[in-house]
Amino acid sequence: MPRRRAWLRWMLMAIGLPVVAIVGMLLLMSVRRPVVHPNPQAIPSAMQTQPSPQWSGAVDRARQIVRTAFAEQNLPGLSVAVGAGGEVAWAEGFGWADIKTGAPITPNTRFRIGTASSLLTSAGVGLLLDGGKLALDDEIQKYVPQFPKKPWPVTLRQLMAHMGGVITDTGDDGPLFLQRCEQPVQALQHFAGDALLFEPGTQYRHSKYGWILVSAAVESASTQPFLSFMREQIFKPLRMDHTGAESATEENPDKIGEPAEDPPIATFIHDVILVPLGVAENTPPPASSPATIYSPGMGPHASFRYGLHPMRLKNLSCYAGSMAFLSTPSDLARFGLAMHNGTLIKPATVRLLQTSPLLKSGQETGHGLDWDLHPVTLAGKPVQAAGHDGEFMGRKVMSLRMFGETGIVVAVMSSLESADTSSLALKIAEAFAQPASK
Repeated sequence: MPRRRAWLRWMLMAIGLPVVAIVGMLLLMSVRRPVVHPNPQAIPSAMQTQPSPQWSGAVDRARQIVRTAFAEQNLPGLSVAVGAGGEVAWAEGFGWADIKTGAPITPNTRFRIGTASSLLTSAGVGLLLDGGKLALDDEIQKYVPQFPKKPWPVTLRQLMAHMGGVITDTGDDGPLFLQRCEQPVQALQHFAGDALLFEPGTQYRHSKYGWILVSAAVESASTQPFLSFMREQIFKPLRMDHTGAESATEENPDKIGEPAEDPPIATFIHDVILVPLGVAENTPPPASSPATIYSPGMGPHASFRYGLHPMRLKNLSCYAGSMAFLSTPSDLARFGLAMHNGTLIKPATVRLLQTSPLLKSGQETGHGLDWDLHPVTLAGKPVQAAGHDGEFMGRKVMSLRMFGETGIVVAVMSSLESADTSSLALKIAEAFAQPASK
């Protein structure tokens, strides 16, 4: 019996000591985690142009809302743009695009927009619908024959509505993160042969892979490379000059998944031991890179300095119109205004994209063709807000909202993952709805 107790004691210690060490490390990190911007009123900001007198009051209110959010959420940086009165009424960047270098966020700083890429792709589908080159209820094989037939038909509409039953990856462990694709169909080899998760139309389940198929359909129907079509037919006409996609050919600055990447143990020693001791330097990203996205409270060396560490984003080129786009709030505000005003695609087509399809049970999903639908109250009136919260690996990085008949569009992009950009967009819209309602 004493031997058994001693063995049990040693086993508990072997299990418990690592747990205690981890908890202790987390506590140490929380104690040493300073506020990124101690004085919200002193946060540096940059605007391209001063807002017109019509919106000066709204901008003052919105700017204070943003600075309050910095204090509440300990944000490193944020960029905001508002479309109102048919134009971009306000665009301003706050804080840092990169903590180490102190590079500021400006209205032209690009951010990865994650799953909100599908909104831009949906507009490409809308153009092709208007031109009679696509039909939502066609089976996907009409446009993408490389996708094998399944036990049930799979339509373009079902894929856009996340009702197609196509699998997806669960985070940062998917095979596509380690690949590069110049065309959407090149990604199909990694999932096209898998069985559907359910009969299409019977469930709603988000699938990034489904929107890779949609991107391939756009490329096929337009008879242009997908990115060329999006650039020439969407971005250039709307003056979205800072919007583009992850490159399949240029080197990823993070070298994630690249042959030149260091082994994991070498990366761990560099980040956790050598950099904090000052023995090695952490190479900052190039100035032309999009804003660094940070995760709070865990990770390598930056946790000890700022309570944040950079997300190690891998190459997203294989995700095409599902997740590969980069943009700015100003560009997305122009996009939202064009969708609202019907200057890009027909108003009826916009309504179609923003209408929740029915499951076979008759139930609404609460989502359009990847446009999230939210009933909200703005200036005391009920309004339908349509948009998307862009995510990476299940973590929110930005929000775009179009607030119905008010004509107000708000785009918010953060350099902190999981920032509450959606509620911030609503508060900013409220600031602009007040003068607009007078």
